[in-house]
Amino acid sequence: MENSSLSFHFNLTMFGHIGDYRYPVFAFSFILYTFIVSANVIIILVISLERSLHQPMYVLIVCLSVNSLYGSTGFFLRFLRDLLHETYLMSRLECFSQIYVMYTYASYEFTILSMMAYDRYVAVCKSLHYHNTMTSKMVYKLSLFALIYPAFAVGTVMIFSGRLPLCGSKIPRVFCANWSVVKLSCVDTSINNLVGMLVTAITVFIPLLFVSYTYLEILLICRKRSAEFKWKVFQSCLPHIVTFFSYTISIFCDITLSRYDIEELYPTLAVIVSLEFVVIPPILNPLMYGLKLPEMRRVILKLLCRNRQCKTFKLVEVPRDLILK
Repeated sequence: MENSSLSFHFNLTMFGHIGDYRYPVFAFSFILYTFIVSANVIIILVISLERSLHQPMYVLIVCLSVNSLYGSTGFFLRFLRDLLHETYLMSRLECFSQIYVMYTYASYEFTILSMMAYDRYVAVCKSLHYHNTMTSKMVYKLSLFALIYPAFAVGTVMIFSGRLPLCGSKIPRVFCANWSVVKLSCVDTSINNLVGMLVTAITVFIPLLFVSYTYLEILLICRKRSAEFKWKVFQSCLPHIVTFFSYTISIFCDITLSRYDIEELYPTLAVIVSLEFVVIPPILNPLMYGLKLPEMRRVILKLLCRNRQCKTFKLVEVPRDLILK
């Protein structure tokens, strides 16, 4: 067995493929991160300041934006720093901290999106009981579960990974990933693989099945209703559908990529695919919810516009559009 105490620093080898392009990549990444922060902060402020948006759906949108800030900050701050350095070393503590932040971010995204699917299901399929079901207490309980489960699940995976003796230090990524670290182990990792697959199944596949079920029920309800009703459902659910399935695809790409030898793939493509889940959702979420939901558009115009034409916009009561009768 090789020396398991080999280097307390991990070497992120994929930065080597960026090479002389690191300054343009830094500029582009900085602009991207600035947009993510600005757009999500605007969504949070708009919903927080406008009392008519203090509804369960919008509370969950705030949670989604906060999570986007959490995940993108956990990645971009270190990524931008590494782009300006000649060496790409990360200590064991820094590596596992980044793994924890990025994996909890990914898990939070799924739990929040599942809660939003449940909110849409109740609003469309059980509209008469919406106010009794989606109470502030219910939203608080769901939010608490969405916070606790990912922290516990990812923490469990980290405990198993952190105890492994390592015989290598090269991670073929631009960020630390759990399976990349596990593959450096000097001992059998069957238990780690089993725990990882179990957590992935619970975190990814169960929400996927649940969201698919809720939208199947919504489709069945829409078949029997009017065109106006269907249009309201479409307006209300489209942002969530696009967000959820685009995020699911990006997660599957990352999971698939982690099981292959990335260095055998085209480097640029490997870097882009590996970053989808931490870049696309934080950009897509504010665009979809800020531009596609009529109530959000009206409030944003109300808060940002200062001319007379903008002041003529009138807000529609949120429950009339969100709770579909």
